[in-house]
Amino acid sequence: MSTFSGLTTASSAIAAARRGMDVVGQNIANQMTTGYTRQRLETSAVGAPSVYGRFATGEQPGNGVSIDGIARLGDAVLDARVRDTLAASGYWTTRASASAAAEAALAEPTEDGIAHQLSEFWAAWQDLANAPDSTAAAAAVITHAETLAGRIGDAYRKISDQWSSARTTAATTVSQINALASQVADLNGAIRDAAVSGSSPNELVDQRNLLAQNLARLSGATGTVEPDGTLTVRIDGNAIVSGADARAIVLSGPSSLEAGGGLTLTWATDSAMTVDAVGGELGGLLAVLAPAGDGGVLAGVAEDLNALATALAASVNAQHQAGVTTGGTPGGDFFSIAVGGPAALGLGVVPQGRADLAVAAPGGGPLDGANADALSGIGNAAGGPTGLWSDVIARLAVSTAAEAGRASRADAGAIAAVSAQQSVAGVDVDEETVNLLTLQTAYQAAARVLTAVDEALDVLINRTGLVGR
Repeated sequence: MSTFSGLTTASSAIAAARRGMDVVGQNIANQMTTGYTRQRLETSAVGAPSVYGRFATGEQPGNGVSIDGIARLGDAVLDARVRDTLAASGYWTTRASASAAAEAALAEPTEDGIAHQLSEFWAAWQDLANAPDSTAAAAAVITHAETLAGRIGDAYRKISDQWSSARTTAATTVSQINALASQVADLNGAIRDAAVSGSSPNELVDQRNLLAQNLARLSGATGTVEPDGTLTVRIDGNAIVSGADARAIVLSGPSSLEAGGGLTLTWATDSAMTVDAVGGELGGLLAVLAPAGDGGVLAGVAEDLNALATALAASVNAQHQAGVTTGGTPGGDFFSIAVGGPAALGLGVVPQGRADLAVAAPGGGPLDGANADALSGIGNAAGGPTGLWSDVIARLAVSTAAEAGRASRADAGAIAAVSAQQSVAGVDVDEETVNLLTLQTAYQAAARVLTAVDEALDVLINRTGLVGR
């Protein structure tokens, strides 16, 4: 082996140390970059050439070091776990937020709640029963009835507005999913091209993983890394991203709560093929927006409000019709419900004054308050409007607490998964500092080897044969 081979060995060592310092510098520069995965230089020893025959000189040292590539120190299993936990967190957090908002819209148990207005309405009838000839007591009954009807209508409108807002959010989420899928497909193509050309695709893979995590959080999508380095992303078992190609999904269905029916998610390329098993935030929104029969919380509350308005009108009207007014005429309807719309929005009060109220029982006389007393007792009747509404509030409270618990556990799982991922992929400045010092020392040592070989060659070339002259 020639003495000149020492120059090659030292030169390769210098090149490897310099490239290693470049990689460490990249890690340190991106320690705060979201989604960045730390990198390491991969090297291997270059063996000595095999020499046979009369010129063989025995065993020889290797010819230095070869730079094989720059490894991305991520973990595909941990990456997949992060995507799965983010999908679960997005789903349950969306459902919990919707349930909490619906509960807040009903304002129970406060003075603005329907339960309090029901109590005030029944109490007003009791006051009128105690003073049948009181114009003020009669006016209080009508006022509390109008307030109660208005509060039921307001609650329905808030739930309807929340449904419309969630519907808009779902449409926006679908657009975001389609945009993310296109970006992942574009990065798949760039990563595949980089791998073919021999350049490092690590930063592109980091960008793609971050987009895939967002895609999983929004849609519950799962990802599989293919042998060519591309990521196949699937929703409901079908690929929304395959190689450099992406498919779009389309959301269709009613645009208002009153329209009824459920939303449908289909593929843009085949409208007959529905996307059923969707998760993430979109899945949570679709569950919230579902019809009451399918467990939709908003439609369920709206249906309960309609049922309350119907039950209130039926029970009060039936008892009011059983009494007589101060003029001796039979009582008519106390509440009216407009035809052609939600009962909660169409609830109105018929009587205009004391003369329209059937306070007395038939034959009881003008100062009899028996029917007013019976009307006040509806509030304590089993299966009456008050009991019906109490059951609604109790069910909603239990459901909201359960959703919040699931969301909290899902968030904890996502945080733990991200922490585990970062423990492997995150940049540790202390570790990088040690690596930098090691590479710096290696660079200096390789440079010293290069100098030593150069000096030896100088003696061999320029000074051999000059002794004794």
